[in-house]
Amino acid sequence: MNTSFYAYLQQLELLGFFTGYPLLYAATLFIAGNQPVKNNLKSRVVSLLPFAYALVGTLYLGLQLKNLYPHYSFENVRLSIQHPWLTGWAILAVLFWIPFLAKKKVLSLFHSLVFFFLFVSDLLSNLKQPSSGAAAIRNDMKIYTGSLLFNLSAFALVVCLFFIANYFKRKSQ
Repeated sequence: MNTSFYAYLQQLELLGFFTGYPLLYAATLFIAGNQPVKNNLKSRVVSLLPFAYALVGTLYLGLQLKNLYPHYSFENVRLSIQHPWLTGWAILAVLFWIPFLAKKKVLSLFHSLVFFFLFVSDLLSNLKQPSSGAAAIRNDMKIYTGSLLFNLSAFALVVCLFFIANYFKRKSQ
């Protein structure tokens, strides 16, 4: 098989994991509004966005480790990963588990914008190709929709776990 095909598949993996986050981030902030109150429910839910992004990054890291199993040698990693800089950037999303970074919600947005711009450039390049452009755009939009649903599911899971932990914390007091 051609390595460009594998590079394209790895690019689709990156798009599938990370491109839906900027829209989720914007929608969550839009719904929450600009309320300066620190202890309301909306501000607590918005503060969980970086943790949802970190969960997505952790799942991506798990996928990469699964794909490399059982040969974790440097040579195998070098041969298997077609986009090493983008893959490394994607794995850095795991750092948003650190509370100091999670407090700066906008950093998670900036981190995900790299993949969103990759998605936009892919869309624009497909618009220039009249023969296969429509099918490629349809495929990109399916991947974007899947990414949005995946990020929404990760966010919903993090929010549910947060409220369950708070419930048990209050119950034990």
